[in-house]
Order: sequence, then structure tokens, then C-alpha cells
Amino acid sequence: MKKIVCLILFFALSLVSAAQSGYEIKIDLKNYKDDLAYLTYYQFDKTFIKDTCTKIQNGKIIFKDNKKLDTGIYSLVSKQKALLFNFFVDNDTQKLELKSDSEADFAEDLVALNSEKQNNFLDYIRYIGKQNLKLLELEKNTILKTKTDTVLFNEKRVAIEKSIADYEKNFVSQNNGSYVASVVNLKTDKILQQDSFSSKDKLDSVAAFNYYKKHYWDGVNFKDDAIVRTPFFYNKVQKYFEHVVPMQPDSVSVAIDKILNQTDQKSLMYKTLLAHFTYTYESSTLMGFDKVFVYLVDNYFKKGKASGLYNDEVVVQNIIDRGDKLRPLLLGSQAPELFMIKAEDYTKMKALGFEDAKSSQELTKLYYKNLNEITNRYVKLSDVKAACTILVFWDADCSHCQTEIPVLLASYNDMLKENIDVKVFSVYTQYEVEKYIKYIKDYQLPWVNVYDGAHFNNIIQKYDVYSTPVIYLLDQNKVIQAKRIQASDVKSMIKTLEKKRK
Repeated sequence: MKKIVCLILFFALSLVSAAQSGYEIKIDLKNYKDDLAYLTYYQFDKTFIKDTCTKIQNGKIIFKDNKKLDTGIYSLVSKQKALLFNFFVDNDTQKLELKSDSEADFAEDLVALNSEKQNNFLDYIRYIGKQNLKLLELEKNTILKTKTDTVLFNEKRVAIEKSIADYEKNFVSQNNGSYVASVVNLKTDKILQQDSFSSKDKLDSVAAFNYYKKHYWDGVNFKDDAIVRTPFFYNKVQKYFEHVVPMQPDSVSVAIDKILNQTDQKSLMYKTLLAHFTYTYESSTLMGFDKVFVYLVDNYFKKGKASGLYNDEVVVQNIIDRGDKLRPLLLGSQAPELFMIKAEDYTKMKALGFEDAKSSQELTKLYYKNLNEITNRYVKLSDVKAACTILVFWDADCSHCQTEIPVLLASYNDMLKENIDVKVFSVYTQYEVEKYIKYIKDYQLPWVNVYDGAHFNNIIQKYDVYSTPVIYLLDQNKVIQAKRIQASDVKSMIKTLEKKRK
């Protein structure tokens, strides 16, 4: 009997404990007419649905589960996917009651019935919203006709911005140590004020920037995953790498290390940031910034620091493979050698049977059978003698190539007239060589016109030619100086390289 009583008590206590450990968000919106609402949360640059309420009566919405919500900024979203308002959840607000009697803008009079901290945060949101509206109205209603107009406009704008900065500073101070303080701290910029100097001194722009850079991450705890679940963290990271860190690959890599070294490797923060940096610099359109991606591959992925980053570990290996492909093509690297056949030798290569081979085995047999003749016909990239070599991969049927190649030809002819020592190593990427030869003849391309006649080079893989045209600029030693540039930019870039060389 005692055992039965003990078991009953145990299960009863377990149920009570489960009820206390979960979350329950009660929202009473007097004028909410929909029959469905979503509870969503922020995570870096995305928002996710956490819960759905499908039983709404008289505007009463309840989200409930026996597991706690992760600390973060959450939103109520309507059936039409419109964001109605934001609020925060931490360990102290898992049981939260919110109420609004507003007709339409529920955030206007939204109150928390059981959390003073929540009300402070809601007041903050309303205050910032009103001040931002003032800024918009100021810009809309101001016509700058005179210097005096500009001065007055700037004075009013600065006054509003100062009121925002002061409010946020006071908010962080009054709520120090709380999650909402860390959220607001993320949004605020750390700016060196004029009153840091004596009245006779002028605020120095270099000193101001150095202060801003040094204090940019003040108060941000990179070991706290809840920071990722805010609407501000992504923008702060973006702003830091676009406007604070010097726009140089090595500087970016150092900055990434500095941040990731402050995180826990198994944390959401670490995984989110590493995945973000990996994607950002693998897909970057800024020339040379693939060096950052390769750095991440070498120092994180190859060292086992990307385990669990993706649901499929195959993705990790694909990223490593991608890094290995790009490494030989980084700016400052020796251009991989090419062993090509001149377009004019096409008929001779065809006579050897290369155009009729149906498999890689047949090509291999043909290659070794005719090795001496093929070797004698090879034109190597390294054999091209010029202060600058334009290496271009293209296809005669490619519509973009048909636009770019004439532009490149015109630039090339202009450079010859200016006595610039330049040559073009023109590589056809397909095997319908008759079309290539016809184009060369029709447009009178005075270049080293070649193709992979012996199927030896695997140029698509070797030079990462996933679309055409692709243009590389090489110096006299065949070191890559620029890549993936437009034909219209070739001449100016070569002139810039010439100036550096001299």
C-alpha cells in the first residue's frame, strides 16, 4: 500500500514539475478576428514558427507546451503572416500574459499582466518606434534650399538620434544583467562623444573610428546562444564585416577567428556563425575573397571543427572539396599549367581519332598511342611570353561570350596600339571545334587560340569554369593577378597592374 501511495505521489509530482517546466503564453487581444495565430522566433537572418494556435475564442490566444522556450525574441504573427508585435521570453517569462484592447495596432497598448521587465521592453519598443517616425517625418517634410536649412535639419536629426541613444543607454543600465539589456546593447552603436575631448579640441575622425571599432562588441557575450535569437545580431555581424573590418581577405580571416574563438564549438552561436561565414565567402562576388573561404576550409573544416554543422556530413566533405578546387586559383597563386592544342591543328587531331572516341578508355589508348605527336603539338600556358597574359575560357555558342569576346578583342587591339605587352590565351571549353574555328576566322581573333584536343586538362575542374566566359589576368610569371572580371574592365586592370609593376 505504501508503495502504491509513493508511486502516486511520484507521478503527481512529476506532472506538477512538467507543468512548471514548460511554457504558457496567454495573449488576450480584444479585437483579434482571425481563427489562427503563429508564435515565431528570430534566429540570425531567419524567422521560424515555434507554435500554432488554432483554437481562438474572443481574441484569446494560448501557446503551451511542457518544454521550455529557448530564451529569445518572439513574435505574434497573424494568419495572413503579418507580424503583430514582438516580445521576449527568458527563464522568468515562460508563463506570460499579454493583453491589448487596441482596434488594429495591438503593440500600441500591449501590456504584460505578470512581468514588469516585459513592460519595460514593450515601452522601449514603442519609444523607438515613435522616434523613428519623427525622423521619417523630419526627412519627408524638410526642404533643403539654403545652408541654414541644412544646419537646422541636422540639428533636429542629431537631437532625435541623441534622445534614442540616451534612452537605450539608460535602458541597458537599468536592466543590467538581463536578457533584454543584452538585446538592446546589440542594437546600440558605441560612439566616441565630443565631450570626451576638451572644448578647444575637435573630435578626430580617426580617433572616433578607432574607438568605434575597439568597442563595437562591448557587452556582447558570444557564449550566449540567446543573442542569435534576436532581430539585431545578424545586422550587427554584417555591418562589422562590411564597414568596420578592413576590406582585405587576411583582415577578415583574423576578425572571424577572433569572434569564433569566443564561442563554444558545440553551441548554436558557433555553428550559426561558421555556416554564415562559409557561405558568405564561398559565394562572395568580391574578387579575392574566396581566400577567406579557403582559410575556413583549412582551419576549421579540415581540422574537424565543423562536425555537426550540417545535417548531412557529406556537405562538410563537399565544402572541403570546394576549398581544394579554389586553393590553386587564389590571387597570387601560380596559374595551373595547361597543355592545349591549337585550333588550327584540329583536323590533324581528328585524323588521330580523338573526335570519334566514345569513352575515357578509348581516349587513354589514343593518347598513349600518339604520345609523341601530341606532345609536339602541345601549346603550354607557361610558353606564352608577355608582361600580362589574358587567359579566357569561352564557348562560341554562349550568348554572353558573344557579347564579351568582341569587347575583349577591341580592348586588346587598343592595348597593342598603346604598346602594352599583352597576349591572349584563348581557350575553347567545348568540343564542337568547327564552330570555334569559324568564329576565329569570322572575327579574326589574333590570339593564341586553343582547345583541349587531347582531352588531357579537365579545364572545367582545373579553372573552376562553371559558366562562360571566365577571364583571368596573369603577370609575366603566370601568377594570377585578377580573375572572373568583365571584358570591359580588362584594360583598366592591366594598366593598374603595370603601374604596380613599375
